[in-house]
This record gives sequence, structure tokens and C-alpha cells, in this order.
Amino acid sequence: MTRLALDALLSLAVLSAWLGCAGFLRLRTALDRMHCVAFVNATAGMLLTVAAFVSDGPSDRALKIALLTGLALLAGAASSHAIGRALLIRGDLPDALRIAGVAEPADPRPNDETRG
Repeated sequence: MTRLALDALLSLAVLSAWLGCAGFLRLRTALDRMHCVAFVNATAGMLLTVAAFVSDGPSDRALKIALLTGLALLAGAASSHAIGRALLIRGDLPDALRIAGVAEPADPRPNDETRG
């Protein structure tokens, strides 16, 4: 029974990675592609963590995998935020965001009026 659960979890992890790759190739903008990377980090990482706990129980190896998955999720969120902010500052926002008025490019250089 454990072997079947491990096979199912690992198969789902591989399937989620392939699904993320297909989405990455299909989407056009960098902001859209960041969602595919986050999807793979979240789904495959969690499935691998669950597989480690099913295989070993709460062992040192399973806890290390859980810690690495958590760090990957945090690093992915931080890098996604940094990339999104860089695109905002650079002005490479999708037209849909500009038209909707959701966000406008910011000037990264402070002007003389704000320096005081």
C-alpha cells in the first residue's frame, strides 16, 4: 500500500512539473511565466515532501526535505516579488494592467523635489 502511495505521489510530482513546463512555454510575458514557476515549486515540492513522510515517517531526511521545500517557497516568493517590482520600475507591464489602471510604472530615481 505504501509503495502504491509513493508511486502516485511521485507521478503527480512529475506530472505537475511537466504541466508547469507546458504552461511556461505557452505564456508570453514574464509576469505570466512567474506563475508557472511558482506552481511547480509549490505542487512538486509539497508532493515530494509528502512522499518523504510516507516513505520514512518523521525522520531526519523527511524533515530536511520539508525544510528545503519551505525555503524554496520563500525564495520563490521573494524572487517573484523582486522580478515583478523590477518589471514595474522598468515599465514592462502588460497592456492590460496599464489599461485597467492597476499599476503605473514608477520612477526609480528620486527627483529634486522629494530630497528636501
